[in-house]
Amino acid sequence: MKIEGKEYRTIWFENNTVKIIDQTKLPHKFVIKDLKTVKDTINAIKKMEVRGAPLIGATAAYGIVLSIIENTDHSFLKTSARELINARPTAINLKWAVDRMMNKLSGLNSDKILEIALNEAQLICKEDISFCKSIGINGLRVIEKIYNKKKDTVNILTHCNAGWLATIDWGTATSPIYHAHKKGIPVHVWADETRPRNQGANLTSYELNEEGIKNTIIADNTGGILMQRGDVDMCIVGTDRTLANGDVCNKVGTYLKALAAHDNNIPFYVALPSSTIDWNIKNYKDIPIEERNSEELSQIEGLDENGIIKKVQIYPKKSKAMNLAFDVTPAKYISGLITEKGICEASELGLKNLFK
Repeated sequence: MKIEGKEYRTIWFENNTVKIIDQTKLPHKFVIKDLKTVKDTINAIKKMEVRGAPLIGATAAYGIVLSIIENTDHSFLKTSARELINARPTAINLKWAVDRMMNKLSGLNSDKILEIALNEAQLICKEDISFCKSIGINGLRVIEKIYNKKKDTVNILTHCNAGWLATIDWGTATSPIYHAHKKGIPVHVWADETRPRNQGANLTSYELNEEGIKNTIIADNTGGILMQRGDVDMCIVGTDRTLANGDVCNKVGTYLKALAAHDNNIPFYVALPSSTIDWNIKNYKDIPIEERNSEELSQIEGLDENGIIKKVQIYPKKSKAMNLAFDVTPAKYISGLITEKGICEASELGLKNLFK
């Protein structure tokens, strides 16, 4: 996808260095950052310089590559793998990617271990691009159906950022939107801001602007009244972990949007690559829900009049704040899961029919 007319991916490997777009600086500054050690990749994941389940997974895969460049000893590699998995607990792609890399490298002591690791990390990225493109093609059918009936702009509400900046390219929730735009279907996106990280405002709106797609940033609690007014035709969100029964764990606030959509008979779709499916956890209560630093709530970051990015305190200093990063949307509120293999019912049967 594009930034200032130039095509980018969110992560790439160059001269034994992993290159990323530092997303903590967007939308005010566009900074390409070098990751040179496995610690750099762990910090990039923790600090959310990279974020979004598929991109976190790809970053972790490259973290394994950097670990091998630092030290080919298997004990160092195993420690690196463990620390990468612990960097952020909720997104399943992180563990999936590390486990895939370690399985590929198991028992290897040859001179080719670095080459094999790099090829596998690049393959993970290549697959994600293909999956996200296919998600867009499959999800396009839903937008086309609404447009053919409405013959007017299709208004789509999305939550947080599940755009190309959360993947390697195309995005998940945004991929159908990009495909619709390229096909000439008029679309408009309601982008939840989304507090406390403002990823909808800082990332979703930013990337939609760069692609020339009309969008409007709204406060997180505005979606309900827009649905009541008939100003939302459909919702598409991403997911950090989808259980085999169709329950979806995503950015906190997703559950409330699903409830509002259900109450107003508005289609609510979740877009995801198969790498985000957790086939092992059976009960959503067993999903590790990340609780982040409360300063993300009590402080807010922005650009001052001198063009300097600053943080300011917005809560009373004595007040406590709780910062849960994710919630769970039960399958019964989901109209369908948009995957690289097609659209299915949010259920165990629906997923198993697609992923035999």
